[in-house]
Amino acid sequence: MASNSVRESAKQTSKSLRPSSATQDVLHHPYMRAALPFINGGLAGMTATAVIQPVDMVKVRLQLAGEGAKTGPRPSALGITRDIIAAGKVLDLYTGLSAGLLRQAVYTTARLGFFETFMKTLNVRADGANRKVTFAERAAAGLSAGGIAAMIGNPADLALVRMQADGLKAPEARANYKSVFDALLRISRNEGVSALWAGALPTVVRAMALNMGQLTFFSEAKTHLKQHTSLSAQNQTFAASAIAGFFASFLSLPFDFVKTRLQKQQKDPKTGKLPYRGVIDCARKVVAEEGWLRFYRGFGTYYVRIAPHAMVTLIVADYLNLITK
Repeated sequence: MASNSVRESAKQTSKSLRPSSATQDVLHHPYMRAALPFINGGLAGMTATAVIQPVDMVKVRLQLAGEGAKTGPRPSALGITRDIIAAGKVLDLYTGLSAGLLRQAVYTTARLGFFETFMKTLNVRADGANRKVTFAERAAAGLSAGGIAAMIGNPADLALVRMQADGLKAPEARANYKSVFDALLRISRNEGVSALWAGALPTVVRAMALNMGQLTFFSEAKTHLKQHTSLSAQNQTFAASAIAGFFASFLSLPFDFVKTRLQKQQKDPKTGKLPYRGVIDCARKVVAEEGWLRFYRGFGTYYVRIAPHAMVTLIVADYLNLITK
């Protein structure tokens, strides 16, 4: 009797946790099925950004420190963090959070949404041919999703860099942007709408490299972990996201470095010229004036920013995909 009672109780609990038929109908509407990868991706990216924003702030300051100088003091992540806090308050580490959230709402929504959409198409095609999706196909999906999303999200990315770099200027030269929308409006008004796509090429290349490392290696690692280990589904997701975070950091940092320099630059008030003419000119000047290793300055900070962000994003997206299945 007791056993039957426990079974009945378990069944009732299970039923109560299931979505109602109305919710199921909404979730399984064709339009909602197409939109869910984008919605889940955006929510996952915004969650990760809220957690990682202080690390991103320090990463940008590290990349901009010592610009144009091959020798001299080399700032550390801890030193920059200490200086930011000493100059203001802890909340200064969240400078640009509104831009970061807008960027995720646009960029991560697009890249994860497109990647999931591409992967569904590839899986259907592979099943029809009675084979598995190849690494090259996953890589193509990741590269394509990253490139498209980066072009769409470049204005928010540029606003984020400008807001984070503003504190490096003399007080009288600071723009003191009130929010990401204030930054976007003032940049487009003072420099032209096209200025919102400054650094778009390295941004796109960086996003393609990052997505190649993050989404492709996450999908590939998870497939191998499922086949060759006895890890639980949660541990597979965690391990795969850690692997993906490393490759995403290593492959994308040089492009992220150039992107930051190009997005931060503004015309010289006297000459009206920009410090860099483009991606190649920026890379050439950095190598000549600061050395090759400058591209990987702050790799530890970048990894601490990218890896946890990738892990939180992928884990949250995986969970959201599971509960909205």
